[in-house]
Amino acid sequence: MSSIFRGLDRAVDWLSQGVAASLVAIEVVLLFAGVVGRYAFNHPLVWADEVAGILFLWLVSLGAVVALRRTEHMRMTVIVGRLGPRARRLAACLSAMLVVIVALCLIVPGLTYAEQQAAILTPVLQMPGSWEILGQLAALVLLLYVALRQLLGEASWLEIALVLGFAAVVWLGLDRLEDAFDFGNGDLLIYFIGMVGFCIFLGVPIAFSFAISTFSYIHFTSNIPLSVVISQMDQGMSSIELLAVPMFVVLGLLLEMTGIARAMVNFLAALVGHRRGGLSYVLIAAMYLISGISGSKAADQAAVAPVLLPEMRRRGVPPGELAALLAASAAMSETIPPSLVLIIVGAVTGVSIAALFTGGLLPAAIAAAGLALLVFFRTRGDRPERTHATAAEVGRLFLIALPALILPFLIRYVVLAGITTATEVATVGVVYSILVGLFVYRCFDWRRLFPILVETAALSGAILLIIGSASAMAWSLTQAGFAQTLAELMTSLPGGSAGFLAVSVVLFVVLGSVLEGLPAMVLFGPLLFPAAQQLGIHLVQYGIVAILAMGIGLFSPPFGVGFYQTCLIGKVSSDEAFSRIWPYMATLIVALIIVAAVPWISIGFLG
Repeated sequence: MSSIFRGLDRAVDWLSQGVAASLVAIEVVLLFAGVVGRYAFNHPLVWADEVAGILFLWLVSLGAVVALRRTEHMRMTVIVGRLGPRARRLAACLSAMLVVIVALCLIVPGLTYAEQQAAILTPVLQMPGSWEILGQLAALVLLLYVALRQLLGEASWLEIALVLGFAAVVWLGLDRLEDAFDFGNGDLLIYFIGMVGFCIFLGVPIAFSFAISTFSYIHFTSNIPLSVVISQMDQGMSSIELLAVPMFVVLGLLLEMTGIARAMVNFLAALVGHRRGGLSYVLIAAMYLISGISGSKAADQAAVAPVLLPEMRRRGVPPGELAALLAASAAMSETIPPSLVLIIVGAVTGVSIAALFTGGLLPAAIAAAGLALLVFFRTRGDRPERTHATAAEVGRLFLIALPALILPFLIRYVVLAGITTATEVATVGVVYSILVGLFVYRCFDWRRLFPILVETAALSGAILLIIGSASAMAWSLTQAGFAQTLAELMTSLPGGSAGFLAVSVVLFVVLGSVLEGLPAMVLFGPLLFPAAQQLGIHLVQYGIVAILAMGIGLFSPPFGVGFYQTCLIGKVSSDEAFSRIWPYMATLIVALIIVAAVPWISIGFLG
């Protein structure tokens, strides 16, 4: 029997990873072909966006399977990590069971939803809408298999029985409570505070925590069919702007593989690396530059850390200081275009993505200047490095880095000149990076291409599934009247717009820490942005302030997942970085207050 399961595991891995990687490659080709057809030949491929949109949802679903198989879905493990071994196994068992339940809640009503969509034809190719849904359902069957294998493989039959009993008690308890009492808005506290909080602290992936709470709320408190929840998840994930997510992820991974990131960092190190704290300045500048290319914080850190951190260790920088600065630099660069968070904020709130791109540069520069000033004061007592690059060496490294330094300007130019959309621009960077890696740096490892495509699919699936489940939860909150209540509460705060901004900053720092930035923005962005506009706050400024606040929360211990991700990338103990990160975060908070207090910093260049 075990050999049969091993064979099935290999088949699921091969199918999910192979198809997902192929879909990423096809999406890159489709979008780049659309750019070439429209701009070079004045012949737009009107069907390309339609096909790309359908394949995108298949990619998200398969990416979610790959991420679950590799345990790469975003989750909070701080609380679970403090439990004893037996309690951790029970928590893992319950988490796996909840994933199984979510998969079933998606598959069974999904069949009904597919039937409903069969009569709806796509505008250009006249394909039935059910094709899109059936592809997702096939991926969800694989997701169900992976979840069941994790459930059966991580727990004994006694533990499974205990968890089943617990789940049955909760189910019957909620059913009886709803029959016996009318909680009204108290249901929101039970399902969207109590259940969501319990699942997240239990270590259930955030996407599935949102989904199980939304399905439970709809099932126990209304007569709405669960297929409506699936349609809301699909709508949340199907925005064409979100197709930029996998494109920028693959671009970020290519930067490291093709040597582009290393060329940039080596040039910056030659300029200032010999000064006191020189490599710390290089790290900040490198994160600023590379964030303007990849859009993905994980990709940025993975590109910079292997190049800089070993040399910084050799020069005597404490490992905890390295991780603290790397985390703070990642938080600082959240608003640098083409950040994925900027794209997602624009997609879910309706704010112009181009305006957010323009508005994000100066706030990040102020935060970077603050970090550099802190580095200056913290390294005043250090001895300068004796090695000093000569002018000839700097010039040589500049010529080597020139193709890499062109890329950020190329990406911004093709967007501002109207050659590409924000969705398509990453494909230009991907093609450019491949050409530079092949013919300039000669550092293109074809064996790493498939793992890069699989990693892109897994990360995209993890991110987009959160967006889909958070969109369904936000819809449920709106249906319950919570959106109007929240807007009235926030707009009635003392202090007018200043009081609203102050409370928003605190809220997004907390949410960024507990929920991570993306789900927090998808969940609360559509609720809070209209309230900000009602108070006369420019939506671009509000978006930039919210993103900076979420970035600070995301990379702040003890709950910020980004902080622990940074420690893993830097191969540093989180205990070593814990005490050293606070001055950096305090500096970022000061920069955030300045950005919130001076609207011109965010909107002065909008025109």
